[in-house]
Amino acid sequence: MHNEKAELRSRLLTERRALPPEWRETAAAGLAEHAVGLAEPGSTCAAYVSVGAEPGTRPLLDALRARGVRVLLPVLLPDNDLDWAAYEGHERLAPAGRGLLEPVGERLGVAAVCEAALVLLPGLAVDRRGLRLGRGGGSYDRVLARLERAGVTPRLVTLLYAHEYLEEVPAEAHDLPVHAVVTPDGVHRIG
Repeated sequence: MHNEKAELRSRLLTERRALPPEWRETAAAGLAEHAVGLAEPGSTCAAYVSVGAEPGTRPLLDALRARGVRVLLPVLLPDNDLDWAAYEGHERLAPAGRGLLEPVGERLGVAAVCEAALVLLPGLAVDRRGLRLGRGGGSYDRVLARLERAGVTPRLVTLLYAHEYLEEVPAEAHDLPVHAVVTPDGVHRIG
């Protein structure tokens, strides 16, 4: 299982790096257009700042904020868990380890994600069952476990390029499904 996941991760990352920057920019606008409606004004959304060739989140972060959605962004802790802080605009993001950009505002604690009605999860692929293939660091597995322990059920959504929504990804017993995938061409609800 581990080798299968590693091989798929490697292939998907290579494919992402091969996408032209102009195409990725257009894709980010499409993601924002389709995903912004998933969050209600006045609600809280846990999101993330895309890096490298990941499906772009910057237009979406601004669209959510303009819609009146409180956006929380992750802050990577030394143990790979995630703290959270409010998104206050691109000018309030600072470079952090692993090439990440993180909010510079007040840290709200690891449990702040439990306030979110919508949680946007990064991923490399999702299959038709909703099972997500992440990068393998385990940060979002901890987030999902925390949500489950707290008894909260936000909508879980992964942002992907269309070719990353697959028939099947290798999964393990602890993998929890997402409720939807957003690609530049639309929202794909699961189940």
